[in-house]
Amino acid sequence: MNYEHHQWYSPALNRPMDVTVFGHAGARVLVFPTTMGTHREWADRHMHEVLREHLDRGWIQMFCVDQVHSESWYAKELHPGAMAWRHLEYDRYLHDEVLPWSQAKNPNPFVITVGASFGAYHAACFGLRHPERVHRIIGMSGLYDIKRFTGGYSDDNVYACNPFDFMRHEGDPARLAAFRRQDIILVTGREDASYANNREFSTILWDRGIGNAFRVWDGWSHDWPYWERMIRMYIGGHD
Repeated sequence: MNYEHHQWYSPALNRPMDVTVFGHAGARVLVFPTTMGTHREWADRHMHEVLREHLDRGWIQMFCVDQVHSESWYAKELHPGAMAWRHLEYDRYLHDEVLPWSQAKNPNPFVITVGASFGAYHAACFGLRHPERVHRIIGMSGLYDIKRFTGGYSDDNVYACNPFDFMRHEGDPARLAAFRRQDIILVTGREDASYANNREFSTILWDRGIGNAFRVWDGWSHDWPYWERMIRMYIGGHD
């Protein structure tokens, strides 16, 4: 199995950033870590072994990205608007640096975003902010209303980072058409704290005419053994 580690200085973030790559071909998968995980998290959790067949057969190539949580949503000393501004800089890093770099390595046009827990928020937020670039979104045990991190505060920056809000009010016909072409998969456990949030977010999407696969697992499913099973089941699309 091909494995690479890359680091470069990000102009968007004004700091070095790391990406770990598994595989050699196929759909480009942007993998987001959990709350304080890094680009090494999925490797450390042996998720490349979980998806070995997909990687070895060239069905997917995983680009495991780093995060700036301690500079954004977990920087509690910052004003919520500043948290959101840093997140938007991170979004620009992904869009303007990671995506073009990954495309230069692998011209496959199909892009998947995936993450578990807080990584699911990132997968959904980036995928829905850029529906023309992302074709499948897989959110496992995620929360999609970022105002839970702002104490309910919102402004233009927070709104732009909050799928609950910007999807609820989206009205642009071209963007709505792009969303309807996406394969959106939201999966959580019935007894997980994220269950009600996922159900409401799925309803928001359906109300805009945006189909999505809302999948509920029995019991509590918010941990790596469950996420291993989820990603094997949904990486190829909803069942």
